[in-house]
Amino acid sequence: MRAVVDSGASASLARVGGYGRTLWKGAAGTADDATGAPASATGRFRIGSVTKTFVSTVVLQLVAEGRLGLDDPVERLLPGAVPNGADITLRRLLDHTSGLFDFTEDHAFDPTAPGALERWLESGRYTRWTPQQLIALANGHPPYFPPGQGYHYSNTDYVLAGQIIRRTTGRTWQQEVERRIIRPLGLTGTSMPDHETVIPGPHAHGYFDLPTGRVDVTDLDPSMAGAAGAGISTTADLDTFITALLGGRLLPRPQLAEMMTVTPQSQGRYGLGLERTTTDCGELWGHTGGIPGFSTFLYTSPDLRRQISVSMNNSGLSTPLPTRKAFEKLLDAATCTA
Repeated sequence: MRAVVDSGASASLARVGGYGRTLWKGAAGTADDATGAPASATGRFRIGSVTKTFVSTVVLQLVAEGRLGLDDPVERLLPGAVPNGADITLRRLLDHTSGLFDFTEDHAFDPTAPGALERWLESGRYTRWTPQQLIALANGHPPYFPPGQGYHYSNTDYVLAGQIIRRTTGRTWQQEVERRIIRPLGLTGTSMPDHETVIPGPHAHGYFDLPTGRVDVTDLDPSMAGAAGAGISTTADLDTFITALLGGRLLPRPQLAEMMTVTPQSQGRYGLGLERTTTDCGELWGHTGGIPGFSTFLYTSPDLRRQISVSMNNSGLSTPLPTRKAFEKLLDAATCTA
């Protein structure tokens, strides 16, 4: 589809599925500027916040097992972890109504500060962060609002969710995602790294375009995102995952219904690790993700008639307008085609 070519990204990978079967896949652009190798539609990429949907699924599996409750206060689950923990429930973490400051808005992650981007490119992207350090950054700022009285997308919420998984199961969130989702679904191109800086297997590189030239930002320590965005996957694996999730293979019906119940504070867009969007041909459910060098889009129709998974390799600090416009064109073309 032409939208993949017109994305303005250095590389674009896309797959359109129907009922879990591949209807179309394609790639455009260059996987590696140094070699000129073309991008491959089967390559791996960093998925950023699409990781949240995997983490929320594990949390809701634990809810279904009676090991957690959505109305459990964070203070009981992680004593002393955050201010107002008695009033912040697990649900409020998953739907971003906790009010907790997003650690990525701390000055430590601000690329616009003088010299900050250069320092990050030289060494900061290899910094090893612990969840406790990221939570501490957030705790150093006042909350956006009292718990439950607003909506603000906060990566801190999902770092805490990852810690709750660990305290509940005795295993890391990565191990639980591997055990409960990746292995059962046969997602051979998906991984949830801790501190591994490279993307395993074939992949397109991500870049930043700076006044001094293009810089490769593919390698980084994903602990900068943790349970909020450290994942790696492929378009095929993401299609399989979202089809299994909305198809009821990963969650019992009550928990899937909770996941798809959007909070009013988000203007009806965000549930529990799932985003709802609408097109001219109906609503879609999924998530988007961004991490330096990569933007990811994953959606499916509730009836599983159509799945769309896309990775676009950005060349800036955020998803540029041409990339988003290209994705919207692909979304409309995919969902409105019988």
